[in-house]
Amino acid sequence: MTFEVQHTDNASDARTGLITTDHGQIKTPIFMPVGTCGSVKAVHFSELREQVKAQIILGNTYHLYLRPGLEILKAAGGLHGFNGWERPILTDSGGFQVFSLTGIRKLTEEGCEFRSHIDGSKHIFTPENVMDTERVIGADIMMALDECPPGKSDYQYAKKSLAMTQRWLDRCITRFEETEPLYGYHQSLFPIVQGCTYKDLRQEAAKFVADKGADGNAIGGLAVGEPTEVMYDMIEVVNDILPKDKPRYLMGVGTPQNILEAIERGVDMFDCVMPTRNGRNAMLFTYNGTMNMRNKKWEMDFTPIDPEGCETDKVYTKAYLHHLFKAQELLAMQIGSIHNLAFYLRLVSDARSHIEQGDFVKWKAGIIDQLGRRI
Repeated sequence: MTFEVQHTDNASDARTGLITTDHGQIKTPIFMPVGTCGSVKAVHFSELREQVKAQIILGNTYHLYLRPGLEILKAAGGLHGFNGWERPILTDSGGFQVFSLTGIRKLTEEGCEFRSHIDGSKHIFTPENVMDTERVIGADIMMALDECPPGKSDYQYAKKSLAMTQRWLDRCITRFEETEPLYGYHQSLFPIVQGCTYKDLRQEAAKFVADKGADGNAIGGLAVGEPTEVMYDMIEVVNDILPKDKPRYLMGVGTPQNILEAIERGVDMFDCVMPTRNGRNAMLFTYNGTMNMRNKKWEMDFTPIDPEGCETDKVYTKAYLHHLFKAQELLAMQIGSIHNLAFYLRLVSDARSHIEQGDFVKWKAGIIDQLGRRI
């Protein structure tokens, strides 16, 4: 995997770049739709390619490990062979999902023991077997196993957690280096910077990660309950240290405003379930703000969902989508998901254009407030 910074913004740390993988190129800044179980909920791959303009999608190690399981994935030639997505894929380590299983998991130095949310069966994730699992899944970009501590963790817990995450990272790297890709193409390993909202811990974590010389680096443990200004402060602290010639991935973030603020601070890659989850629940993102399509105000509005949006937005009217949600038709969830994903990809594409034109900060200032308002 290679990364080339192509343009930098004179008034901020925003930049555009090009990631090249064996499954294709990715123009940054980029938003990556989340395909938890090997599919992006309610969206066909043809729609992801043609309307959403997705360049890379995510898979979830925890969920894919449990279903369909590693035997089936390996027999299929990895996730690319199993689901038919020919473009790049990134997998998280499953750590966030495991650590979210409050009450049915046990954390040790060895790894994390947990019980499946499906059938209660007992499993363990270690740095070593997570690397093996991600090799089987075959993602172009693999994430290291880390602990994502609660956002309100006290300093001592955060410090202890970070130390273990760093020991786990060393074990991940050792296992990654002593194994080979299974399907004839390169895989990259990204470490994850943790440290909660403590500046010194974030600085320590960023230096530790930067020294590993990985193909790219991730920032985890944000957007987990802390104030947004604190999140932005932590991004600045970390990006002051992470190498500028490697892509920076902010995990699990977030709203359109979050994404633009992070781009301004030098982040290149994003993912979040928000566009699809909100889309399935009748909340649509637009440049003018958010729309709740269940509201009666749309009942007689026969204008397109978004005349500047993707093909789906131009075909269906607000009144029709309102009707579909009220009638609980499955098509409503599909339309909402496609719209939101296409909007997120359009947002980062527009950000790229304005960075190239040299007016990103001015453009962002002119739209940031209206993005969050309710229409």
